Amino acid sequence: MERWRAEAEGPGRIEKSRANVRILVLSTTTGYQLRSFGDAAAALGVELTFATDRCHTLDDPWQDAAVAVRFDDLNASVDAVVAAARERPLDGVVAVGDRPVVVAARVARALGLRGNPPDAAAASANKLLARQRFADAGLIAPWYCVVPPGADAREVAGRVRYPAVVKPLVLSGSRGVIRVNSPDELTRALSRVRALLARPEILAMRLETDGTVLVEGYMDGREYAVEGLLTGGTFRALAIFDKPDPLDGPFFEETVYVTPALLRPSQRDEITGEVARAVRELGLLEGPVHVECRLVPGGVFVIEVAARPIGGLCSRVLRFGPSGEMSLEELLLRHACGRDVACVEREQLAAAVMMIPIPRRGIFKRVTGLDEAREVPFVEDVRVTAKADQLMEPLPEAGSYLGFIFARAPRPQDAEAAVRAAHARLTVAIEPAIQVSPA
Repeated sequence: MERWRAEAEGPGRIEKSRANVRILVLSTTTGYQLRSFGDAAAALGVELTFATDRCHTLDDPWQDAAVAVRFDDLNASVDAVVAAARERPLDGVVAVGDRPVVVAARVARALGLRGNPPDAAAASANKLLARQRFADAGLIAPWYCVVPPGADAREVAGRVRYPAVVKPLVLSGSRGVIRVNSPDELTRALSRVRALLARPEILAMRLETDGTVLVEGYMDGREYAVEGLLTGGTFRALAIFDKPDPLDGPFFEETVYVTPALLRPSQRDEITGEVARAVRELGLLEGPVHVECRLVPGGVFVIEVAARPIGGLCSRVLRFGPSGEMSLEELLLRHACGRDVACVEREQLAAAVMMIPIPRRGIFKRVTGLDEAREVPFVEDVRVTAKADQLMEPLPEAGSYLGFIFARAPRPQDAEAAVRAAHARLTVAIEPAIQVSPA
């Protein structure tokens, strides 16, 4: 599709010939990053077309001219995007979030654009498929077993080894993930995860799972996240995040990300090498990847590989270029446009983000102390994303964040200390939720 030609003229606008460069962004309607993509596109002179999971019978309810798709109906979604592309041809595809990755891969294949093989995208979005591929390839992996919806929890609990981890095949952000240390704990955890998967809001997502749950061995070790980019199957690590808080259960709430991670060069090479191997074994070829892994005795345990960028507002922790002038979204749009971004490096400053913990279940009212938190040295911003009167739940049921704290500093330790100090100045008001008894 020789519709455009990009001229490399520094970090400014992308020049086109014949037509505008147009990139498709597939996302849920609640994607935090859409505004950041819009800002980056405006700076680059790139036109965006959105495709979001929404009701197709409503006439553009969000006023964004997006293509209405349903992530559970792949064929119809691909057909809808291809039909829209006849009127507004596309030059690249970016998926934001776990659910859009398979549609994005199918669209890229249908339109002859760079993208991931659909089966690789599907494996990245399913914890069981990914675990099977990693184990078959000889990567460090725990034992695992599949628990169908009708399986007897006590029978399963009696035949697995402990400690173990119970997790749904889908869902992100450690939602539904529980460490168990005994048969009784596993029985209770299975019941809790099954109840979560049976919630109306989860069922409404029409996930490609029938309630099947994965149980696998718990592997102890320091946890890290890797943000990477694939070009023609070649993996490049953009950043390695340390997760300084212990993540040893029973739930796995990710609170603080800090980059660069304080690793020895040999450890850094070991992590990036094993992550690249895991990405290759999944068969992913193009675009962003977000990887969770642990340093365990014997090497690197790759927990999961997602074929999308870091989620939520967390992407704001990453800046690129000598003075941090380029956002992650701009980098991804440049890559989707075919620009060479191999020489673009993360800024020199260290950075940290805290996903503000949800202290307890209840109705969110307010956060006070925001001005005081923003005055902490090195803190760049404190953003509350929860809405007043919204029901908030901690993990393992949590489906959203309370907010985010961002900091940049000369050293990773300073950035981490800044977000913690800012958090200490906040007071979160959450009132007990009203319990409604069945009639």
